[in-house]
Amino acid sequence: MRGKHIGMLMGGHNAEHEVSLCTGAALARALRARGYRVTEVVADTELPARLRREGIEVAFVALHGRWGEDGCVQGLLEAMRIPYTGSSVLASALSMDKIVAKRLFRAAGLAVVEEQVVAPAALSDFRPEDLRLPYPVVVKPSREGSSVGISVVKDPAELRAALQATVGLAGDVLIERFVRGREIQVAVLDDQPMGAIEVVPAEEFYNYKAKYDKAAGTRYLFPAPLEPAEQALALAAGVGAHRALGCAGVSRVDTILASDGACYVLEVNTIPGMTETSLVPKIAAGLGISFEELAERLLLGAALKA
Repeated sequence: MRGKHIGMLMGGHNAEHEVSLCTGAALARALRARGYRVTEVVADTELPARLRREGIEVAFVALHGRWGEDGCVQGLLEAMRIPYTGSSVLASALSMDKIVAKRLFRAAGLAVVEEQVVAPAALSDFRPEDLRLPYPVVVKPSREGSSVGISVVKDPAELRAALQATVGLAGDVLIERFVRGREIQVAVLDDQPMGAIEVVPAEEFYNYKAKYDKAAGTRYLFPAPLEPAEQALALAAGVGAHRALGCAGVSRVDTILASDGACYVLEVNTIPGMTETSLVPKIAAGLGISFEELAERLLLGAALKA
């Protein structure tokens, strides 16, 4: 790889644009420090021409959300025959769609939370009495990341506003039973568990502010203070979800360890954040893996996967 021209794909056209820029910049610095030639490439409608013009030979995909984490860019790179980091077109698409992913988790025998799905065209007609789940519930768009558009709804009066907050965001609307428990995030690298970190947000749940605002008061506990059986359960859930979707490279699996003893899989992030507040670098650091070493390991996994 050292003789290759690496393109750090970052930015993108979605609500996670700024987070992606931070991820890409941090990874580019780390790889340059390891001696790699890296060009930062902001992804837009001119991306194919820019990749050709820059002579990019390997793509490090640091894009979050739609058109970056959902298989679209991966498909472009396959067509251009440019090896890339992370998961394949199919695994990326499956992971980005929370509804489809949940079906695969269930089929794999993983614990998932009960849900109800509302199509965007039906939002205006959806009434509180149409809800088949007990309050509180979580309302979220099915194809967004970084907790964009997510609301915790405690009663019927809040439901309509929460549904309206998803208008214009990607996918059907997913309504899930709110599960009280410990937020455990599991990092999986090259099909093996790296470790689990517990997130203790000052907010009601791990929302966008809790993730990216340093002043939000979120605490991160690594290693997660779990009993051996709980640790084994969380790691098994993380690896099981990663494998159920066919992911490659690194992923971060969001789970809830509930008081009923179940470890519920919420979603899989195939391109987890790599900012200073991001969880995978925190887990890696706890294992003695530097950020530069982690970035290089991900780069060395770049390949064509179709």
